[in-house]
Amino acid sequence: KNTFPTRHAASHLPTVLNYLVTNTDRIPLMSVATRLEDGCTGLKAGYPCGENPINIVSLSLACSGLALVMVFWLMRKLKSYERGTDEMNKLSDKIQSGARAFLTTEYKYLSAFVLLVFSVLLVIYTVDPPTGKYNGGDGDRIDGIRAGSCFIAGAILSASAGWAGMMVATDANVRTTQAADKQGLSVALRVAFTGGAVMGFTVVGLGLLGVSLFFYLMTINRDTYSNDFGWTDSGTLIAAVDSLASFGFGASSIALFARVAGGIYTKAADVGADLVGKVEMDIPEDDPRNPAVIADNVGDNVGDVAGMGADLFESFVGSIIAAATLANGDAIKVALPFWIAGAGIVASVIGFFAVGTKDGASQRQLLFALHKGVILSSVFVLGFSAIIISQLFDHDSKEGWKLFACIAIGLVAGILIGQATEYYTSYSFWPTQSITQAGVTGPATVIIQGIGIGMVSCVGPVLIIVSTILGCNALSGQYGIAMAAVGMLSTLGVTLATDAYGPIADNAGGIAEMAVLEERVRETTDALDALGNTTAATGKGFAIGSAVLTSLSLLAAFKDKAGLTVVDIGDPVVLSGALFGAMLPFLFAALTMLSVQKAAGAIIIEVRRQFSQIEGLREGTAEADSDKCVAISTQSSVEEMILPGVYAVLSPLIVGLLIGPKCLTGMLGGSIASGMMLAIMMANAGGAWDNSKKYIEIEGACGGKGTTVHKACIVGDTVGDPFKDTSGPSLNILIKLMSMISLTIAPIIRGWEDWEFWYWGLLPIGLCLIATVLVHHFY
Repeated sequence: KNTFPTRHAASHLPTVLNYLVTNTDRIPLMSVATRLEDGCTGLKAGYPCGENPINIVSLSLACSGLALVMVFWLMRKLKSYERGTDEMNKLSDKIQSGARAFLTTEYKYLSAFVLLVFSVLLVIYTVDPPTGKYNGGDGDRIDGIRAGSCFIAGAILSASAGWAGMMVATDANVRTTQAADKQGLSVALRVAFTGGAVMGFTVVGLGLLGVSLFFYLMTINRDTYSNDFGWTDSGTLIAAVDSLASFGFGASSIALFARVAGGIYTKAADVGADLVGKVEMDIPEDDPRNPAVIADNVGDNVGDVAGMGADLFESFVGSIIAAATLANGDAIKVALPFWIAGAGIVASVIGFFAVGTKDGASQRQLLFALHKGVILSSVFVLGFSAIIISQLFDHDSKEGWKLFACIAIGLVAGILIGQATEYYTSYSFWPTQSITQAGVTGPATVIIQGIGIGMVSCVGPVLIIVSTILGCNALSGQYGIAMAAVGMLSTLGVTLATDAYGPIADNAGGIAEMAVLEERVRETTDALDALGNTTAATGKGFAIGSAVLTSLSLLAAFKDKAGLTVVDIGDPVVLSGALFGAMLPFLFAALTMLSVQKAAGAIIIEVRRQFSQIEGLREGTAEADSDKCVAISTQSSVEEMILPGVYAVLSPLIVGLLIGPKCLTGMLGGSIASGMMLAIMMANAGGAWDNSKKYIEIEGACGGKGTTVHKACIVGDTVGDPFKDTSGPSLNILIKLMSMISLTIAPIIRGWEDWEFWYWGLLPIGLCLIATVLVHHFY
């Protein structure tokens, strides 16, 4: 009886013993004995350890419903704000049409990829079911359908979240401009933030709904012995969570392609518009005479709204999947990440209503206005988490409060990473101001200073992440680290709202300029835009930090599922994998940077052509052909996303199948370490370059607009654009995607020795070579 967690559970002992005696041919006794020592194993009766696994996800399903109700309410609230003049509506409709055309084209390409991977998963896991690897039997042939359906669901929900957020953002931009014109800064901030909140609550609502619902569906028709007792069997939970790895794989795939293609699109248009418009033609930013301006504004939405939404959708569900996997069938620990994520939605709803400011607010006051929502949400998450822990861990309060500490550490770490990022990217602080001062001696020193600031900005986030990992590992091991990631992402509803707000404010300023509204309107939108640059940089820092914690948790889960106990970094096979993995983020960043240069070159040529051939365009008496630039950006970005995506998907397959699980573990560790450094450096350097230009334009530093210092900082901003909006943000998806793919294939390579089945690795190598040749030939 001492092995049972509660007195009520111990009352089942006669039934258990009788079942064991009469069914010795069906039950592995050691397995049962081991499970009885866990915190919420098969024999604990009552919520959430009842016979129906729906109890485990009941709270998360209810809270995801709340998030979706919040989305509909926010959309109705947004519709209550005026859209503005006919000219403003025309511009907004052009932006929305361009964004819709891009996503439609991108999703057509991705649908073929999704169907191909679905077919592969269906065949592989039907022929060689993962369940057979663990119980020594033939496994369940339905595993193929389970893995394929989870993959399809993850991909569809991720794409849907990006589409919904983008459509609302392209509607909120003109309403923000109108509010800035007629009602002032405070209302304009509220409108833009409302539009961003739709993205935030759509991501958490669809993400938690999908992962909770499919967890329950994956428990249905599992042929496990424990159901004869009427309790939730740990084997059922383990098998159900294993299937969710494919859900994360689907979400990661869409996130990678959406982020890469969206980033190439937005920065190709941005670089082309800035270099020809502001530098060569000496016309203002977002001037309607510039043919690339509409494409630039479209890019803000497809990159920073749809792309970032898909990115954090994957982090959100990935952290839950990683924690549930590391729970190893303990129903309480499986339930905890679902419940904490649900509580975070409720806290985010409360935090949303705390955001607000006054007219004439400074940048610091505007930042505080957004921080209020995040901080208040974090406080409520801590309160809700304490209640959840007290209810779930009544049998072992010591372990419960250790996990509470991990959740709190994750929350605080997310806030601190945001603060560190803000310090290095906001023009209110010395690092960004120093870049502006470097412009006195020309663009070269602006670039040198920016790279240096980006490198040194890695120190703070790394120390925070390392402290989080060590602290949570000491408290509750690898599961504690996974719960820190869940805690960090629990307030994603309001955190993502502050990030998605940025491109809405940027678009609002573009519409004000193109519609030739009064200067005071542009001043208001510029203040919101500068704030948006900082929140975007903060959001990228938060995304990188959460990606690292999630990836580490997925790496631990992969090790467990691949049957690895100890991995020696001194082993040449492991070290070779680490070196190869450390190279991959640099290759990926290089490919995306080169893609931006290629696509931007096409935009520059087109803009120059229109200025030279369309009579009256320079004088403003003729209209630019913006549709041509939108078409170029769309086609270029979709074509250029193929090769980086292929390498990202196939790299873990090559290493895992060719060499083995030990080398793949090293590869994941190396990619996480180098990917984090490179992502932080590129995102923060780019954000600082951007705001060094805004410091001149808004605060009038170094003589204000039109000076040589301003032009030098524009060059720095142009270099920083692909850093912060294409290559940098894509790297956190890269490390998550490779970790999720590795977890998906872990049952296949479980128990493999080094080079044991090397010939299977030739298949992904061949696919890589074929894709490389075809892309270079056709594109």
